[in-house]
Amino acid sequence: MGKAVAKTRKSVVLSMDGGAEKQASMLGARIRHARRVVHLTLTQVAAKAGCSESLISKIENGQATPSLAMLHRIAVALETNISALTAEELPLDSPVLARGMRPVMQTGGGIALERIVLAKRGGLLQANIHIVEPGVETDGQIVHLGEEVGYVLEGRIELILGEERHLIQEGDAFTFSSQIPHGYRNVGSTVARILWVNTPATF
Repeated sequence: MGKAVAKTRKSVVLSMDGGAEKQASMLGARIRHARRVVHLTLTQVAAKAGCSESLISKIENGQATPSLAMLHRIAVALETNISALTAEELPLDSPVLARGMRPVMQTGGGIALERIVLAKRGGLLQANIHIVEPGVETDGQIVHLGEEVGYVLEGRIELILGEERHLIQEGDAFTFSSQIPHGYRNVGSTVARILWVNTPATF
């Protein structure tokens, strides 16, 4: 991914490198706000998410970026979802998000999400391009409501569904119930890019 930072019609696009610090700060502030809304302490959120209190504190203060799976566990602990925690709520004057003009959310551990549908509170559809560095895998499997469909744009990944493992590559598609524990691993030597859609936006 390049270092370009571009302005869309009415939104700022954050590159994976140049905007990482700002993204971490904004995400941390939203997590802190969501925690206070449900009246939970750092210790309580950490216990529910299965991590240390110090990690939650660092995330809230923008000093650490959670992995995708950890972010999901934190969202569940806060009785919300990733979509709500990362909703841009940006006005657009066009339904088109052109190439190179889409926001990219960096998560910890070598996985980034390029927005195909801008996350918004109450939205029913969630769609991203998962950008996965070679050798990177999700931090455990996650479970939530809904259905998912994906299409491998580039690279090779191992899709993990419960005890099942499926090797899929460029041009392959998949679909499954979100209530099946799921995760993935980039088993190739190049960056993998997967178009991933789920509904409703419970992830």
